[in-house]
Amino acid sequence: MKTIVKNLIRDEKGAALILALILLLIGGLISAALLNYMGSGILAGEVYERRTAELYAADAGVEYAIWRLPSLGLCLYQSTNYTITDMNDKTVQVFIDFLEPGIYKVTSIAITDGDGDGGVAAIDSATAVEAYITGVSVCDDYSGILDGILTSQGELDWKDKVILTYTEGHEPAENYAGAWPDDAEEVNRLALFYRMDVKDEPEFGLSTVDIGGADADFGPVYRDGELTIKNSVKTDPPPTLSLNGTIYITGNTLIGTTEKDFTLDLNGQTIFVVSSSADRDKALWIGGHCTIRGPGCIIAIGDIYFEPNPDVGAEEEPVFLLSVLGATTMRPGIDMHGAIAGSVAVDVQSGSKPQISYPVGGFEGLINFPGFVETKLTYSIESWEIIQQ
Repeated sequence: MKTIVKNLIRDEKGAALILALILLLIGGLISAALLNYMGSGILAGEVYERRTAELYAADAGVEYAIWRLPSLGLCLYQSTNYTITDMNDKTVQVFIDFLEPGIYKVTSIAITDGDGDGGVAAIDSATAVEAYITGVSVCDDYSGILDGILTSQGELDWKDKVILTYTEGHEPAENYAGAWPDDAEEVNRLALFYRMDVKDEPEFGLSTVDIGGADADFGPVYRDGELTIKNSVKTDPPPTLSLNGTIYITGNTLIGTTEKDFTLDLNGQTIFVVSSSADRDKALWIGGHCTIRGPGCIIAIGDIYFEPNPDVGAEEEPVFLLSVLGATTMRPGIDMHGAIAGSVAVDVQSGSKPQISYPVGGFEGLINFPGFVETKLTYSIESWEIIQQ
């Protein structure tokens, strides 16, 4: 008997097979459910990813509408719609509905064409966002800065030989106390006022514009960096560079400081330099190889040094020169029709017969400056809601 028991214990053949069969049975029971669960998870993940992409695309459609509204030129009570064909790989339909002056409802629908998706979730789907937006003025009315022929919040200095010609009501205003863009928010809003003029322009890639002795048109331009404008070829008469839009520059700017003479015709446009450079490193320097023809504005955030060829502008073509947060310095010997302003100081240096004449008819309708042109609006979101997903 003892021998038989020992033999049974030693003979374990087939035990591993039984264990394997048990494991196969358990795996068979749960694998189908597990694979089904994994498939559902993959499908849900793809749908979630698609819905997220649609939501981003629909939201981008609202932001694009806000950016585009100022340039649509919609008449009062007018609505519009358009389609963006490739926004986050989605087609986005945007509907802009006029509600009341300055208030619009924007409905942005991002659509996925499931037939071309090729994934597990090959179904059509869409996500819609509804937003109410209101328009606000880009910046305040600063037309009062041009009430004086020379205007500054700080110092005004014009030498004894400088002749100022102006009509009653337009005398120099020392320590100007009117509206001025003198803090960061207001400066940014003034910059936006001009940035909107070039918002649809690609970035201008050149740091130097050489007229090369030939008449040319220039603008609108958005330059993110420093810019030099010059003429390398002498001609008689000198060539003319005519502006056809706002010139917006984000770095120090040199115009006509070297090489050959040329004429810069502002043509009613504005040069706006976003640079806070001061003292010897000026934000904007206009040199003696350049003759300025008006009407138009020349504006910089920082210091301006102004020494073009004599005879700037004309009675019906005045030029306005403004340093927003710095000083404006005009060299000796320039006859100018227009006005000069600087936050820190305005310094008109002496020389042969320097004369600055304020235009009898003022600047109304001649320059692109807040208060003299139609209000430019930017839009902000008052409410935002997902209405379909």
